[in-house]
Amino acid sequence: MKRIVIVGASAGGLATAEALRRFGYEGTVTLVGDEPYLPYDRPPLSKQILSGEWQPDRIQLRGRSELDSLGLDLRLGMRATGLDMAARTVTLADGTLVRYDGLVVATGVRPRVLPDCEGVAGVHTLRTLDDALALKARLRAGRRLVIVGAGFVGAEVAAVARGLGAEVTVLEAGPVPLAQAVGEQAGRFLARIHRDHGVALRTGVTAAGVLSSGREVTGVIPSDGRVIPADDVLIAIGSLPNTDWLDGSGLTVDNGLVCDEFSAAAPGVYAVGDVARWYNPLFGTAMRVEHRTHAAEQAVAVARNLLAPEPGLRRPFAPVPYFWSDQYEMKIQAYGHLHGHDEAVVVHEDSRGLLVAYRTDDRLSGVLAVGVPPKALRGWRSLIAAGTTWHHAVSKAADAAFAGTALP
Repeated sequence: MKRIVIVGASAGGLATAEALRRFGYEGTVTLVGDEPYLPYDRPPLSKQILSGEWQPDRIQLRGRSELDSLGLDLRLGMRATGLDMAARTVTLADGTLVRYDGLVVATGVRPRVLPDCEGVAGVHTLRTLDDALALKARLRAGRRLVIVGAGFVGAEVAAVARGLGAEVTVLEAGPVPLAQAVGEQAGRFLARIHRDHGVALRTGVTAAGVLSSGREVTGVIPSDGRVIPADDVLIAIGSLPNTDWLDGSGLTVDNGLVCDEFSAAAPGVYAVGDVARWYNPLFGTAMRVEHRTHAAEQAVAVARNLLAPEPGLRRPFAPVPYFWSDQYEMKIQAYGHLHGHDEAVVVHEDSRGLLVAYRTDDRLSGVLAVGVPPKALRGWRSLIAAGTTWHHAVSKAADAAFAGTALP
């Protein structure tokens, strides 16, 4: 293997390149990214960058000299448009063909959008640095921001906007925010926190369209018909995996690039991060995880498997996924696979914090905490990793875990 191409130059793609070098790979590594910037971290976009706490250069993952030391064939500001598996070539937007012996797909996701909003000033999505800076330039005290979608991105932006003094209305299609992802108990807790901070949260409501004057947004038409005036609108209704460029390649795409337990989509082709839908043997199901920590972990696993001298030496990628979110003074943390759980039980709740355990079939599949010290969650993570039965896990000293004592 003399040529490895990584398509996607965000956290997962860069981490793959670094892991390849760390494992001793000396061949050509081509890193393709569709943005013109050096690889940067995305979680701060909806928090520190939007609030103005950080300047853009602080989110760079590596400086120019550090990237130079990796000896990469760096292709920034260049989008991949096609893949020929037989010829082992990636086609770039300028028509260039890049040959590979090994390919890593790390193209991430893009925001879903509402129809008829293109070109309307003041209508935003949030995925890139340019997106964050455009919204930041317009947020200030007294401005009216309507957020369509109460997922984690929408909730984080709502918290920052309120901190800046903006008037914030959030529209959520479901009866409880985030209920599909974290359950109704956690969703109700988070909804109360936002309302306590002055967010007008309207549930069971979708956006039927936006109003504009002179191509400048003036409001949102909700499904209940009561127009909401707006100076800015953020569309935060989820994301779509960036797999269009793989059309016709022969790879299987279904809510992401479908991979096996080794994160392989085909011989010599692997996927990393948000775009990868791989089989996690720890939970016995396929999953696609859109979280920063996961991308870095999967990148190391993929680099190792890509360089394995024979298929039998590859290792399954079976992590306990982790994510966090900062909203107001709260830190929300979760371990495990919460999506599709059968039961969620509140282990502890008071005005300052919350801990919820999740059951899937007969095992502990996840835990979510608000205002809980990280040390307290390590024991829960160990229980999830061990495949602990639900009864055994919940019968342990959960109150001690909330107080900061790690579970055995």
